[in-house]
Amino acid sequence: MVKIGNLELGEFPLLLAPMEDVSDPPFRAVCKENGADLMYTEFISAEGLIRDAAKSVKKLDIYEYERPIGIQIFGEKIDSMREAAAIAEEAQPELIDINYGCPVKKVACKGAGAGILLDIPKMQKMTEEIVKRCTLPVTVKTRLGWDDKTIRIIEVAKRLQDVGVQALTIHGRTRKQMYKGEADWSFIAEVKNHPDIHIPIFGNGDIDSPEKAWEYRHKYGVDGIMIGRASIGYPWIFKEIKHYFETKELLSPPTMEERIRVCKKHLDFSVEWKGDRKGIFEMRRHYTSYFKGIQNFKPYRKQLVEAGSYEEVRAILDEVLVGFEVHIDTPA
Repeated sequence: MVKIGNLELGEFPLLLAPMEDVSDPPFRAVCKENGADLMYTEFISAEGLIRDAAKSVKKLDIYEYERPIGIQIFGEKIDSMREAAAIAEEAQPELIDINYGCPVKKVACKGAGAGILLDIPKMQKMTEEIVKRCTLPVTVKTRLGWDDKTIRIIEVAKRLQDVGVQALTIHGRTRKQMYKGEADWSFIAEVKNHPDIHIPIFGNGDIDSPEKAWEYRHKYGVDGIMIGRASIGYPWIFKEIKHYFETKELLSPPTMEERIRVCKKHLDFSVEWKGDRKGIFEMRRHYTSYFKGIQNFKPYRKQLVEAGSYEEVRAILDEVLVGFEVHIDTPA
């Protein structure tokens, strides 16, 4: 049984990665429905929370059916991160997660996210202050290092564990790699198998199929897997991995009926949570993935991306069912 503090997550939990502009409540809803064991909010700016910025505060929204869930924060100032953690706790998640892995320039080059990997003593001090300020378990997500010459992930894991971090997720790339190349899980395995490390270690990077999840679980010995990009538009990845673990058999891909049903659920919640204009606009990034690999879908995809109203999107999705000769009673 994998535990973070008193939180029990099962024998081998599957985690939904915190992804900016992706891991919002509408997306988390369809991932939870399909078997995600632990999810995280989008990363939230510490400075934004302290200033009560609307965008940052909105990201604190969590719903009962999402639990267990962690709120992830990022920032470069120790005082701000400490206070932001306290604000995040008021939203009553199951844990607080610290982002030490974001590679994007506007974050990392200011010393936040993966940028703090260039100052490990500061990382340790910041984490220690957050742990002291919080009553909930504190976890961390990070990368291997800034670049190939600065990989000190075992030292990082030890320092974080020493100051009270209760689980660590490691993305198997450096900041310099961004999302290019292949994630190197051998370093993750070194952390997991180190005799001084006793907190749960979760691996992240490149898991895009049940077979790969099975291979990496047994090859690298991690306590669980965090899935990010492979879940975008394909929340079924969690259910498919769990089924494969239990039976060694692959589930059939979701039918067009199922794709439409889940896409509509995602759309409805997106519009409800963000409003019509923003909800419709931000759903556009998901359509390609929801219907990836479906032959002759390109004309419908173009219509969905260009549609300007909720009713228009719903009508196109209903038309897709007819076009692919799949007939169901569509909800009003």
